[in-house]
Amino acid sequence: MNIDIDGLQAYVRIAEHGTFHQAAQALAITQPALSRRMRKLEQHLGVRLFDRTTRRVSLTAVGKDFLPHARRLIHELELSLTGLKDMARHGTGQVVLACVPTAAMSLLPEVIKEYSVRYPENHVRILDDHGSATLLAVLRGEAEFGISVMEKKMPELDFEALFEDPFVLACRRDHPLAKQKQVRWDDLENHSLITVGRLSGNRTHLDFVPSMIKVRRVWPYEVQRSFWTGLRMVEAGLGVIAVPSLALTTGRNSVLVGRPLVDPSLSRKIGIITRRGTTLSPAALQFIALIRKRWAAKKTPHLMPAPANTPVAA
Repeated sequence: MNIDIDGLQAYVRIAEHGTFHQAAQALAITQPALSRRMRKLEQHLGVRLFDRTTRRVSLTAVGKDFLPHARRLIHELELSLTGLKDMARHGTGQVVLACVPTAAMSLLPEVIKEYSVRYPENHVRILDDHGSATLLAVLRGEAEFGISVMEKKMPELDFEALFEDPFVLACRRDHPLAKQKQVRWDDLENHSLITVGRLSGNRTHLDFVPSMIKVRRVWPYEVQRSFWTGLRMVEAGLGVIAVPSLALTTGRNSVLVGRPLVDPSLSRKIGIITRRGTTLSPAALQFIALIRKRWAAKKTPHLMPAPANTPVAA
């Protein structure tokens, strides 16, 4: 059933002012236009709402009963429209984003802190999962946007690169490779390497390294998705692991250190992923604006390998 908003407004104003002339002035329309709205509404409802004479207009019994309902409908609509305008003007609302855990733990807290100060009434919901899951969340509309890696172009998604996240070698402080300022891939041939399986989006980077053909001979352990398990295994002295630098965050002492991997140097692009042809909410646009403000101009994120690192999930 189509709701005749113009007709309802005309009906309420006539009932409030008592005359078509005054109601037309209140709505800033002509009296004939007001009369047409009322005829259309009564025809649509199939009832008469007013009894009209040359001198007076009065509500019918049905018109009196319907008036409080019509007033409530108009009031709720006005409140909704005011709220919608406020959302557009002030960026209020809920933000739902999908994000790979390394970026969520290392990058988002600063943005969320600033965002919460600016928009204290807004809610932020983070779907933290591995790379392919974040893409699916955006594709399905479960998240408005994502912060992740997109290795191949997808016609349904747009990708805005923010920065490069280079791969580093994570090892114990007492490991021989920790003494080097940087580590060549060939250097791994004589050391036990823990790697990620094909369910991880980062595996595709590692497969392009020619040296990995030789390194696979010392590849005794594999974790399927997250670097978290692999880093725990490194802490236990079971080997070393190649991880994006965001998987190591500064701040607390740890038995692990990160060393740049070279010959070749590898990196993954972290960026903002949106569904093509979709208009983001004002709340999401404001959140993305803060992300761009902090990192879009940087070539690499501010959290890079440091002597004291704490492992987190990938």
